[in-house]
Amino acid sequence: MSDIRIRFRHLQCFLTIAQLRSVGGAADILAITQPALSKTLRELEEALGVKLFARDKKGMLLTRSGEVFLEHAAASVASMREGITSVRQYQVAKGQEVRVGVLPNVAASIAPKAVRLFKHSAAETTVRVVTGDNARLLEQLRIGELELVVGRLAQPEYMIGLAFEHLYSEPLIAAVRRGHPLTKVKQFKLTMIGGYPCVMPSHGTIIRQEIDRFLLTQGIPPPVDLVETTSSDFGHAYVQQTDAVWFLPRGYLASPAASKFLVELRAYSRSLEGPVGITVRADSKISQTTQRMIEAVRAVAKQGPRHV
Repeated sequence: MSDIRIRFRHLQCFLTIAQLRSVGGAADILAITQPALSKTLRELEEALGVKLFARDKKGMLLTRSGEVFLEHAAASVASMREGITSVRQYQVAKGQEVRVGVLPNVAASIAPKAVRLFKHSAAETTVRVVTGDNARLLEQLRIGELELVVGRLAQPEYMIGLAFEHLYSEPLIAAVRRGHPLTKVKQFKLTMIGGYPCVMPSHGTIIRQEIDRFLLTQGIPPPVDLVETTSSDFGHAYVQQTDAVWFLPRGYLASPAASKFLVELRAYSRSLEGPVGITVRADSKISQTTQRMIEAVRAVAKQGPRHV
């Protein structure tokens, strides 16, 4: 094993590559060149005496040694970030802060009311709400950039070092703009969407996999005219301008703008339900501020997502 010391930049580069599965993508995020990033990764592998990644058609995949190191590296970076945050708060006396990751459907339903409830007893605490896809939010949680994530339960490989608390189950639905031809059909059947464009979550996301499996079981072929996005703003604007059918979590319709302009195509199936809950780091002590936010989310979710 090399006597080189493992530094923060080694861990940061490793975690970013593990998250994006791409050296090029990681270099862009970290604002360094690919050769510099590859050199940093090589230094880390030499220091550990193992290969952390294997390259295949899907990109940079963690080896078994890489998976083992990931949990500890993420915990180390998260702990360091917590320490930095604590010192900064102490030095400038700016008060406390809680950083919450939410999926777009939660941002429209649970999150606003939960933050409002939290603020009733913690008005001076800054609440930072971050949206994004599940994989990105969970990685931010793992390295300490977020205190908790509210969203759907991820696949086991994304839950290493994390703990999930189930709040409720939420269905995925198909929605269209008001006045869409399918809203005028007396007896709508899901097979009717075959002749229309579709908007779906990006390939590889948790909910996209659920949708693909469901359509397969219904005998519906993959759409030919397809747009992929994790942006609720884009999806909303696109379906307003087209006859596209949008697959999304029902919670998004809690938004006044969405409920005013979108109509759910009633083809409900329990096979499209998925658990929604709170995810935190399993190895990290939860602060009192974060605990109060968790309690606010629980209280709002207890009312039922359809009434938020």
